[in-house]
Parts: sequence; structure tokens; C-alpha cells
Amino acid sequence: MSEEVSQIMKTLEEHEERISRLEKLFQTKPKDIKKKLSIREFILSKNPKSEMQKTLAIACYLEKYENFASFNVKDLENGFRRAKEKIPRNINYEVIRNIQKGYMMEAKEKKDKKKAWYLTNSGEKHVENNFEQEK
Repeated sequence: MSEEVSQIMKTLEEHEERISRLEKLFQTKPKDIKKKLSIREFILSKNPKSEMQKTLAIACYLEKYENFASFNVKDLENGFRRAKEKIPRNINYEVIRNIQKGYMMEAKEKKDKKKAWYLTNSGEKHVENNFEQEK
């Protein structure tokens, strides 16, 4: 009987150790987990002054934080809605203005059967620098 009691005690101790380790895992909070930056917060942090700049900022957010390889008009419209920003009357015009400035380029493939674009390196830098003109 004492051998049986000894075995039970050993099993209980092992269970206690396992439970303690599991409790420690649940009590620690990972330091690397950060709340994802919302599109609204991103726009506010960049402080765009025009519809052209807002369009560029939303495109940058889509590429940088949502991993879009390219974006189309519908993606940009959804971005404006999610950012709680007024949708420009003609988003295509704002995209064309960004293309003329060298901030966007047309993608080779269409996305959802619509013309698609992506940011250029200078477009990304322009947003990162909060739309400040290079000197």
C-alpha cells in the first residue's frame, strides 16, 4: 500500500509542476504584441491637407499595413470609408495627380477586373515625411 501511496504522491507532484508552468505562461503578457494601427489613426498621424494627399496616405496604409500588392478604386473608396473621411468625387483624378507627381504607378495586372496601381518609392517617402517637400 505504501508503494501505491508513493506513486500517487509522485503523480500529484508532477501534475502540480505542470499546472504551475501553465499558470506562468498565462500570466505573462508578450511584449511584442502591439495593437494594429487603424487606417484612421494612420491618416491623422500623417495630417494630409488635400484629397490627393489623403488618397496617397490611404494607398500607403493599404500597402504597408494590409499587405496589398496593388490597389484599385474600390480599395481606396473602402479606405476612405474606414478612415471616416469624405470620399473624393473622382478618386481616379486624385490617382492621376499622384501618378503625375511620380508617387504612384499603374500595375500591369488588373485587380478585380479594374485598373490597379501601386506606390512608388518616392510616394512612400512622401507619406513617411508627412508630405513635406524635399529641399
